[in-house]
Amino acid sequence: MMSVITTQRQGDILVITSNNPPVNALGAAVRQGLAAAIEELNGDDSLKAAVIRCEGRTFFAGADITEFGKPMQEPGLPTLVDQIEASEKPVVAAVHGTALGGGCEVALACHYRIAVPSAKFGLPEVKLGILPGAGGTQRLPRVAGVKFALELAAKGDPVPAKVAQAAGLVDRLADEDSLTPDAVAYASEIAAARPLPRASEKPVQVEDGVFDAFRKENARRMRGFDAPAEIIDVIEQTVSLPYAEGVQRERAGFMKLIMGTQSAAMRHIFFAERKAAKIDDVPEDTKLRDIKRVGVIGAGTMGGGISMNFLSAGIPVTIVEMQQEALDRGTGTIRKNYEASAAKGRLKPEQVEGAMGLLKPTLSLDDLADCDLIIEAVYENMDVKKDIFGKLDKIAKQGAILASNTSYLNIDEIAASTSRPQDVLGLHFFSPANVMKLLEIVRGAKTAHDVLATAMDVAKRIKKVAVVAGVCHGFIGNRMLMPRQVEANKLLMEGATPQQIDKVHVEFGMPMGPFQMADLAGVDIGWHRDPTRIESIRDALAAENRWGQKTKAGFYDYDDKRTPSPSPRVAEIIEEFRKKSGAQQHEVTDQEIVERTLYPMVNEGALILEEGMAQRASDIDVVWIYGYGWPVYRGGPMFWADTVGLKTIVEGLEKHGFTVAKLLKDKAASGGRFNG
Repeated sequence: MMSVITTQRQGDILVITSNNPPVNALGAAVRQGLAAAIEELNGDDSLKAAVIRCEGRTFFAGADITEFGKPMQEPGLPTLVDQIEASEKPVVAAVHGTALGGGCEVALACHYRIAVPSAKFGLPEVKLGILPGAGGTQRLPRVAGVKFALELAAKGDPVPAKVAQAAGLVDRLADEDSLTPDAVAYASEIAAARPLPRASEKPVQVEDGVFDAFRKENARRMRGFDAPAEIIDVIEQTVSLPYAEGVQRERAGFMKLIMGTQSAAMRHIFFAERKAAKIDDVPEDTKLRDIKRVGVIGAGTMGGGISMNFLSAGIPVTIVEMQQEALDRGTGTIRKNYEASAAKGRLKPEQVEGAMGLLKPTLSLDDLADCDLIIEAVYENMDVKKDIFGKLDKIAKQGAILASNTSYLNIDEIAASTSRPQDVLGLHFFSPANVMKLLEIVRGAKTAHDVLATAMDVAKRIKKVAVVAGVCHGFIGNRMLMPRQVEANKLLMEGATPQQIDKVHVEFGMPMGPFQMADLAGVDIGWHRDPTRIESIRDALAAENRWGQKTKAGFYDYDDKRTPSPSPRVAEIIEEFRKKSGAQQHEVTDQEIVERTLYPMVNEGALILEEGMAQRASDIDVVWIYGYGWPVYRGGPMFWADTVGLKTIVEGLEKHGFTVAKLLKDKAASGGRFNG
């Protein structure tokens, strides 16, 4: 068996190569091989310098995350990077692909860094709720400055090689196709240079006010997260300390975070996302159907957004509308969205034209005859959808996959309107469909294995996080949303205000509360449109044209900048309904709001698992993280329930009169968990 690290002499330069697919993760064998190679370099007088390079598509893309929580095999990464930096002879990092996390720390420990222009550098540990633990918070400020170090470590987003070069992290750029020879030439050039530029020995230059300014600029983005705050504190507290003391503070910060609930939650989601891609009863080698052209029925907000996913991935789309005006409006919006991205520098003008060139607008369903996947995205009406699928059954070619973008409706009933239910499934995109990452793939009773596997593959092609759901009202996400909304409305009757309920959810970490969400989506959604028929608070608001942000009035009043403020009129409407309802008034505490709006979601999740509507609890967590903005540092509702304690959840539900799911009750009684 070949070693993952090999060495080869090129004259008096030692070329150290890692070949540990798929991403050259810095597992124990890689660390041991690198340590041995550095010993070889320093133990041979005929060698003058070394180059560390990687085979495959990338430089070291980080630590081996599967080692987290297990005893570390020596050498640990902190020991290895110190050994590289302490080398008596210069070591050059030759970077292509990505140098992320531990990979970036290895590059920082090398005396010189050369990279191809397409390479990227980053410290994304913050996205797993931890901080760089192998000197990254200490070497990077010394090499590239404090502001750059804060950007890279506290935000976690990688930067291109040219940006890294401007900051001082990269010494030289190589040609894309000659990295190794350029790196060897560079190593020969600096082989005799002394003293060696060791990052740990460089002084740190700090601008006045840089830390306070960074905290202020990023307060909203970092709200609720422990890791960014700890990273900023570590760098701030150590810039004036000797490197050895700074590393001790970094290590203490790393241990504090990795033992915390937030990091456990974020690592849970990291693995849960990968697990969600596996379908338990569908073999991994299932032959996929070929998807070369996609049809979309409906050019409204959802249809347009869905189409953009495929166009951006280079997949041609035929989009159908009933009226020319609606078709023109829809295609115009698609173009406008692409041009807005181009204006922000996210796309080049030729990419906009390339995407638009793949779009074929039409008024005829017959033009979908050559499509391999057809997605219906019309409004939520079963009769309309069944009518469309009946027509598609006659038009679509054999083997085409027929999908409905429904939020609630029964996929089996839709499939029954065709002669090929095995080819039908649900593809529930979340709005805005071209932005939101979640895709619920709804598996019908007769959906074929290869149809399901192909849908999962298509999701990956269009950069979605896909979760398989069974057929039930609201599937996974919306089904769990319903009890929250019901209880939020009951709490209004009993004395809470929309502001209090929303505040509890925002402080929990949600992007918005139930009533803010209603105003954003539209209070009139699902309204029966009869202003004289007022059976609920939402009916009363809708009857007065309080449709939410779009009419500057909903559960809140809005100014021209859509800033909300409490509404005296809404308070009056709520009071009228309280009197009519005869609901017992009491002082509603924030804890009661948590117990009555969030605990029932966990209970519904348990029912979903009991019924087999989700494959695993972690899939439910993925749905809520990527579809509804559940705070990633709480790991999704089922993981959060584990951290609260299932016994506590059951007691809270029973106290408020809920019927508790058997699965939840059984797990609580046995001291079990939903995850692990």
